[in-house]
Amino acid sequence: MQGEARRRYIPQSTTNRTLSLAKTSIDFPKTEEDTLRYWREIEAFHTQLRLTEGREHFTFYDGPPFATGLPHYGHLLASTIKDIIPRYWSMEGYYVIRRFGWGTHGLPIEYEIDKRLGISGRDAVMQMGTERYNAECKAIVMRYSSEWRRTIERLGRWVDFDNDYKSMDVTFMESCWWVFKQLFDKDQVYRAYQIMPFSTALCTLLSHMESKQNEKLTQDPAVLVAFPVLGQEGYGNASLIIYTTTPWTLPSNLFIAVHSQFEYVEILDEKSGKHYILLESGISMLYKDPKKAKYKVITRIIGKDMIGLKYEPLFPYFIDKFSDCFQVIGADYVEAGEGTGLVHQAPAFGQEDYDAAVSAGFISPERLPPCPVDDKGLFTSEVPDYVGQHVKSVDKAILRDLRHTGRLLVESQVSHVDKFCWRSDTQLIRKAVSSWFIRVTDSIPDMLRNLESTTWVPQTVKDKRFANWISNAHDWNVSRKRYWGTPIPLWVSEDYEKVVCVGSIDELKELSGYTGPLEDIHRDKVDGITIPSKQGKGLLQRVDEIFDCWFELGSMPYASCHFPFENADQFQGSRFPADFIAEGLDQTRGWFYTLSVLGNKLFQVSPFRNCVVNGIILAEDGKKMSKSLKNYPDPNAILNLYGSDALRLYLTSSPVVRAESIRFKESGVKDIVSRVLLPLWNSYRFFFEQVTLYKKTTGSEFVAQFLFAGDGLSNVMDRSILADCQSLLRFMDQEMRRYRLFAVVPRLLQVIDNLTIWYIRFNRKRLKGVAGLGIEDTKAALNTLLQVLFTIVRAMAPFTPFLTEHIYGLLKPYLGDGLAQFQDSRSVHSLPFPTVQESLFDEVIERKVSAMQKVVQLARTARERGNISLKTPLLSLVVIADTQRISDVQSLQSYVKEEINIRDINLTSDEERYNILLEARVDWPTLGKKLKKDAQVVRKALPSLTQEQLK
Repeated sequence: MQGEARRRYIPQSTTNRTLSLAKTSIDFPKTEEDTLRYWREIEAFHTQLRLTEGREHFTFYDGPPFATGLPHYGHLLASTIKDIIPRYWSMEGYYVIRRFGWGTHGLPIEYEIDKRLGISGRDAVMQMGTERYNAECKAIVMRYSSEWRRTIERLGRWVDFDNDYKSMDVTFMESCWWVFKQLFDKDQVYRAYQIMPFSTALCTLLSHMESKQNEKLTQDPAVLVAFPVLGQEGYGNASLIIYTTTPWTLPSNLFIAVHSQFEYVEILDEKSGKHYILLESGISMLYKDPKKAKYKVITRIIGKDMIGLKYEPLFPYFIDKFSDCFQVIGADYVEAGEGTGLVHQAPAFGQEDYDAAVSAGFISPERLPPCPVDDKGLFTSEVPDYVGQHVKSVDKAILRDLRHTGRLLVESQVSHVDKFCWRSDTQLIRKAVSSWFIRVTDSIPDMLRNLESTTWVPQTVKDKRFANWISNAHDWNVSRKRYWGTPIPLWVSEDYEKVVCVGSIDELKELSGYTGPLEDIHRDKVDGITIPSKQGKGLLQRVDEIFDCWFELGSMPYASCHFPFENADQFQGSRFPADFIAEGLDQTRGWFYTLSVLGNKLFQVSPFRNCVVNGIILAEDGKKMSKSLKNYPDPNAILNLYGSDALRLYLTSSPVVRAESIRFKESGVKDIVSRVLLPLWNSYRFFFEQVTLYKKTTGSEFVAQFLFAGDGLSNVMDRSILADCQSLLRFMDQEMRRYRLFAVVPRLLQVIDNLTIWYIRFNRKRLKGVAGLGIEDTKAALNTLLQVLFTIVRAMAPFTPFLTEHIYGLLKPYLGDGLAQFQDSRSVHSLPFPTVQESLFDEVIERKVSAMQKVVQLARTARERGNISLKTPLLSLVVIADTQRISDVQSLQSYVKEEINIRDINLTSDEERYNILLEARVDWPTLGKKLKKDAQVVRKALPSLTQEQLK
């Protein structure tokens, strides 16, 4: 049934063999190239903007990609969504500004330069000079811009590259200064010493948000180490046993933490005669086979009674400077289910360690813990035995040295998920740094409340992923000790007691007395400018940090239009908040989040109203697309082979527009060509053949009766297909306003099916003028087909902009004076989106045709099962249904007879006469996933269902 039901009538007229090849054959990629030239010729994009200028704004924010690489399928997917929605709203009469944006600062660019020059670390950059270093960065930022423009334009996306914005533009950077000053003046900025994720490959800290962008399974050492208790009566030769997977932090150990309420045990290891203190649940970690281990519990100790116990340091490096440390402290974060219940504390490399040491009174901002690791991850001279060695490669050396001391009790490996640098793909460490933070935790309730007023597609991303991310947000570390970025506009005294925040170039000149040009405000241009202190603190110097590039991108709504220095009068309402944004699922922790933080902080609203989230495109083998693995086809090759329309429809008809992952299959793009684009083209071609035949037969050109009412049509199939088009338009209006592309595309394809499988196939004689119903009926059929094609090309224009433009251009000669109503009819994209014609709705007709189609489908299936070709005529067909359906089919049985090649149709409601028995067949794998345990209840109940119940 399904195979036959999806078979389309592909007309092959032999009436006129002199048809123009340009109008009857098509090469989709070549046609798209021709269309691009036509768009440039008529300035189609700017024409669309001109036609809607002065009307209500529809505001769209383009999330800027980093310009250090070429566009991949993820970019093409996002660009397709970013093109469809603005095209639709433009056709609906809204003014939609579309500017392309570039992320031009930050680690991606610096990492490329460091690799090219073979440098790493602050000393190398300082030796080179920030001016030269930044010049190197600037030189490569836009190296792929021409490739981006060519690919995005080839995709069919209309976006303004000539009036783009870049985060390195001085206007953009100045607005970032303004954003920061607003927060600073509201006491939302503070400086703190915190333990942050740190990339030793990039020599910089990362935000908590960035650190979660690349989590994966890795192996690390897992060891148990003994710390002998010193000079404590009653503990004899007992040792505290800690567990760690970071042996490189052991040289920086200052404390051992216990939970004050836990009960610990002291055991005697009968083999060695040594005493060990740990949680009883941790004993299994000491022995390969705890059941055979020979030990006995000596005593039990409450954690609070161990606080203050001194122990023998593992290494001598910090004994003199921190002689009061090396003791047990209390920490509530210690968990009973992990390790031994005694936690090794290196306060410079763990936030919980640091907080516990501060709470215990040993560590403070004035007395910071030892941090003998530089920005490259190398041990400093403070740890002479391992100086110059990287922390992730020194573990073996540390363990080797510990074996000789007898304090290394157990060695093993553990597989666990850890965080890796999203740029260099190297394992992150935690490291103490001084940073500038924006308060976020105090805004969480407001952010969650404002989030409720936004629409997300899919909704689950908003309700679960994003809402959870906001609920658990940390204060935002926005500073980076790097070079190529917007300098943080803070000028401070040496002791940081005086801090001045600058919010504009003019303010900096006024405060500093600087009179030179400031057409660029990167570090090399402003670091030398000082501000005289009004409190006698001497000259204030700019702090060493630049902004995290995500702060810049989160400032995009303001910085892209140089607000508030320009466009202030039309900003709120016309430019903010955005009506629509769209990016990938990963941006819930990136751009969506930073936009939300700043929008809520500055204007107490969500900075966008509607958000479409796409999923991840994987290679066909299910792995991440990889250039080195060469496991995916070149996007440009796909565009050149199948065309952009095919790729766009393939992506937007897949689960990836519902934030699900898909495996990219070239065969899927090819299938769109044969299943969608060719049938639509063949529908036009058939129309062209028939109007050519009409002219030959009648001697006159066919011109459309542009508007007509449903009650003026007598043919059921004409009325049905026109009603179907109105249903499509109503459905699109509802779903496009809900941004549910995944719902719209299948409905569009259904209309093409209805046109090709049903309407043209069932009306070919009428359209050819050989049905014997007269010239007026032929004109009515051709007019209906033209009306449907004209409706479809306008409805599909946002989705398949090339083919719809091409077909529209070919239909124009037949649309007559009807085009005069449009301001500019040169392009389908300049026309308004088709409106629903209520007069063409006919629920009765739609019901009757639906019943007829069901009978045809079932009859085709019956022939297939009997292996009887449609060419073989059959005597009769029995249709059993309820009274209403019988009546509906009866009125259209002539179509059934012709299509199924049947002489007679017997319509009846008498099931018993034909011994009809219903049987429930269940897709258990699918139902089982939904019902789970209840599936067995259903399985047992099915056999007992009566025929009436099954009905």
